[in-house]
Amino acid sequence: MKAYLGIDTSCYTTSVALMAESGELLAADRSLLKVKPGGRGLAQSEMLYQHTRNLPVLIERAMKAAGGGIAAIGVSSRPRPLEGSYMPAFLAGLGLARSLGAALAVPVFSLSHQENHLEAGLWSAGGSFSGPFLVFHVSGGTTELVQAEREGASWRLTCLGGSRDLHAGQMIDRVGVALGLSFPAGPALEQLAADTAPLALPVSVQGTWCSFSGPLSAAERLLAKGEVSPAGLAGGVLQIVAQSLVRMAKAASKATGLRQMLLVGGVMANRQIRTVLLSAAERHGWTLLFAEPAYSSDHAVGCAAAVRRWAAEGGVGDGLSGQ
Repeated sequence: MKAYLGIDTSCYTTSVALMAESGELLAADRSLLKVKPGGRGLAQSEMLYQHTRNLPVLIERAMKAAGGGIAAIGVSSRPRPLEGSYMPAFLAGLGLARSLGAALAVPVFSLSHQENHLEAGLWSAGGSFSGPFLVFHVSGGTTELVQAEREGASWRLTCLGGSRDLHAGQMIDRVGVALGLSFPAGPALEQLAADTAPLALPVSVQGTWCSFSGPLSAAERLLAKGEVSPAGLAGGVLQIVAQSLVRMAKAASKATGLRQMLLVGGVMANRQIRTVLLSAAERHGWTLLFAEPAYSSDHAVGCAAAVRRWAAEGGVGDGLSGQ
């Protein structure tokens, strides 16, 4: 049995996945990087240090499920599929992937972290789109709207919009930490907001571009006054994200004529945001595919799925080591 190994070392998650030739997920393991209580992030040097410690443990566990061995390796090597796109954290995974590829004499394919999310979304949703479609990549490190179209075995991604300042996950985390929640604050903020009417907060969108710095300032001012319900504020922040995405989707669909959308990234695991988007999809005739919540967040599943797909399409040859 052939197995395909995926490795992703993002800003806050070390992850490894192993996928069979049939598409069955044999192993999927991840370790969140540790942030000190009250902290809102990590330096790149600390990310590299923690990835270096986490990877051997995750690889050892995954290799037990490899059975007949590794046929090829897929690894995230950069944030986006753009010239000059770079982040030191990805060097940890890329270096290990190249070393394993050389030791096992198997090809190593690199892809961007954004493409990893796209592949994980399509695989976990169990579907795909014919022709170009829209992709929302919404997380702590990215809030971007792109048009995706197959280009050979890979993807051509064209940026159509996104955030001009803070990312959606950054706004969520900053409010969450201010409310005393642990970083990353997304799941806890969602739980806090459950079954509570959301506070009305401003939404800032122009066409396919949004801003979260103004809405964040409005939320922080209300919190500083001490006269706001924490649950209501939490719900209001999630509504800012949801309504921003709806408005951006409307503008992008009108401009491109595309009605098929894939939604990926850690923020898109939020059930309340999904509910708002699904309701809008019914009104506007959109077809939405969501990554499964477990694979919305940073994960190496997309890397494994991508290299498996390339192999099925006859694309696995010498690999792309060093890309």
